[in-house]
This record gives sequence, C-alpha cells and structure tokens, in this order.
Amino acid sequence: MHFDSMEYGSYGKAEHKARKAFELYEDGRMTQALDELQTAIEINPSNSSWHFNKALTLDSMNRFAEAIDEYEIALQLNPDDLEILNSLAVDYTRTCRYDQAIETFERIQEIDPGFEPGYCNRIITYTEMSQHDLAEQMFYLAQQIKPNCGLCYYNIGNSLFVRGQYKKAIRCWLRTAELEPGHPQINYRIAQGYFSDGDIECCRKHFLAELRINPGDIDVIFDFGLFLLETGDIESAKEKFNRILELDPNFAAALFYLGEIAFSRRDFRQAVALFSRALQKDNTLAGPCYRLAQHALMKDQQLKTRAYLVSEMETCPEDADTLVSIGSMFLSIGEVDYATHCLLCAVDIDCANADAYYYLGNARAMKSEFRDAAEFFIHALDIRPEHIPTLRDSALVYLEMGKLADAAGSINKARSLAPDDPELKELGRQIFAARIKKRVADILSRFGFRPVSKKVLR
Repeated sequence: MHFDSMEYGSYGKAEHKARKAFELYEDGRMTQALDELQTAIEINPSNSSWHFNKALTLDSMNRFAEAIDEYEIALQLNPDDLEILNSLAVDYTRTCRYDQAIETFERIQEIDPGFEPGYCNRIITYTEMSQHDLAEQMFYLAQQIKPNCGLCYYNIGNSLFVRGQYKKAIRCWLRTAELEPGHPQINYRIAQGYFSDGDIECCRKHFLAELRINPGDIDVIFDFGLFLLETGDIESAKEKFNRILELDPNFAAALFYLGEIAFSRRDFRQAVALFSRALQKDNTLAGPCYRLAQHALMKDQQLKTRAYLVSEMETCPEDADTLVSIGSMFLSIGEVDYATHCLLCAVDIDCANADAYYYLGNARAMKSEFRDAAEFFIHALDIRPEHIPTLRDSALVYLEMGKLADAAGSINKARSLAPDDPELKELGRQIFAARIKKRVADILSRFGFRPVSKKVLR
C-alpha cells in the first residue's frame, strides 16, 4: 500500500484512518480496512494513494469492477503513476476488457520502456485473447529487463499449457518454483501439467508437495481428489472429499463426487441423499440433477425424470456426451422436443458425434418425419459405419418409407455384424416379405392385372 504525502496536519484524522486501514489490511480484515479507507477518502478525496489502497483492498476481495473505479480515480489524480497503471491494466484483464488492458500497458511502455511488470502482466492478457505469439514477445521483452522473473515463467507457462505444450509449460513452472519457491500454488500447477502430459507419478508427487505447504487449500484437495478418482484410488479420493467437508461443510462439489462414488457402487440410497444435499448447497451445480434423473428413470418415475432433466439443462452443460445422454433420456420418456434441443446442442459442440445423429434420427422417426430421420442416420453411419442400432433403425425407417432396397442393405449389414440377433432376424424377415409383396405387385401390374374387387358381380 502507498502512503505518499501523508504528513500530519489538517487531515490528521484522515491519515490516522488510512494507517489504521493498512494495519487491518495486513491482518486480512478487508471489510474493516475498506471502511477506514472510505472514511479517510471522504475527508480528503484528493489523495491518490488512498484511492489506490482502496482499489488494492477491493482486489483482495475479488471486487474487480469496483477496484477499477478506484484505480481510475487515482489515475486522474496521478496520471503517470506506473503502479496504478499496471494494477488497472491487470484488472481490465480480469474483467475481460482486453482492449483497455492493452492500451494501458502500451501507455506504461511509452512512459517507461524499462518497466518490466508492464510486459510480464501483458503475457496474461494476450494469453486470454489467444494471441500466443504476442504473449511470447512480451515474455522475451520482459526477459531482457529481468531475466530471472519467476512470474514471467509462470505466465508464459500458462500460455503453453493452453496450447497443449505440456512439457514446455512444466519446464517453465519448474523454473518458477526454482526462482520463487513460495510462489502461490506452484506445485499444484506443475501437478496439473504432469497430469495433462500423462505422467501420473510426477503429478501425484507435486500434489503432495503442494498439500504439505498448504494442507488446508480446498482447491488443491479437490483437484487431488479428482486425480485420485481418475487413477482408480477410490478410497483415497473419498477421504479427500470428506476432508473438504470438514473444512467447508457447504462445498457442494465434494458432496456430488461422494455421491458419484456411491452411485458407481450401486448404493443408490446414499447417492440420492448426497446428490440432494449437494443441490441444497448449490442448486446451480451441474451434475446432481443429471444423476437424480438417471435414478428416477431407473424407477420409471417419468415426471421426476423430466423435472430433473429440465433442471440439469438450466445449468447449460457444455459437454457433448452429457447432452447426448440427457437427450436420450428425454426420448425415453417421450419428450421429443426437449430431446431434439439437447441433441442439436451436442452437434453444435461436436459435429462428429455419431450418437447425437443417431438419437436425432430416432427423434425424427418418433414424429413420423422419416426423410429427416434417414438423413440423420446416414450422418451417424458416415461417422460409425458398423453401429448395429443405427443400421437396424435406419432399416425400419426405410421400410416405413417404402425404400425396400435401402432397408435390405441396412438390415443385411446389421445381420452380418450380429448374425444371431433375433430382433435383426425378425426385421430381416419383414423386409424380405415386403420386398416379395412389392415384386409380385409389380409383376401383376406389368401384365395388366388389377386386384379383384370384393364386390360380388351380379
């Protein structure tokens, strides 16, 4: 915090309040610090340092939009202060106001080309804008000024990680750890890099290293729990999620994953209780309604299934496979329009998702829109040519449309893949009979025969 130009005089009370705010800030009592600073500013609103300190306090409370307002006031009072400009640019980045962030960083560069944080922090802005070449330029410019900046290595590591260059990202983060062993969550970030790169043992090592330093860090414990689930260490994962609930009983995601463990073990009663508790803590959490819908469907509780699925859709799922699963459940309870919406969303996310096209075909068939159904089945088979349910259902649609040759082609391919399937055999017989009937009708028509009227001639 800044305490420039704070000699005692007519504003002695304001200065006292500002110093009190600093002590509260250092003790982590941010709300009280903010109150003291506000009182000081009301007495003397022309002190840029106090506006800057208020902005820093708001930043520590994640109130970035309000912090920006204070930085801008501070900047009006002290237009060329590099620290104010830098902090303002960082908050513009945090609030996705990237153009303003870049403009502010460029202003810093004009005032003092040797101000290294102006390049270091710009790495983050360009990374979030997906302009990674410019992020690398900022890294190398910062290196010329301060070659051993741990934060620079950390920031460019994030850019590399986003691009899938995990080994390079890990090397950068290891360098950060070497230069700044106390860098916040650095071992956690390295663990994430190793996990993405498939190095399970190094991942575990760095998770444990982070937890030795910060044993109560819920974010790290939670991700370590997910890692343990992914690697099949279910009991250890369960212990981590329970540990989170000891630290924060309202942490809904921990309840959800404990429910997942119970659900996978078919302990549905316990799973339902945990999913319901998770929803009580956070009704916007993705996942619990999806699982509760699956359980309700298993018990043929269609109204509950529908309600849970609609609630899950309100969380705006972005995973194509999840959307396909939700769509298939909607289809199973006859909610064709909801199903179609989910499946089209899945196709928008993943245009090569064969299951999405398959279920869209079924949705169209349920509405007797057989031409559209056939088109969706063709898309599904282009992606996955030997999917028996798609071949079977496309044969049924072709049969309904009277396209018997196409129906025969689909069912013959399906039967070649599953020759002993009784359902396919029966469908094959129906198609064969339809073709025979059609052939006989064609022959009779060719020779001029017409069906005999049932009316008795007199």
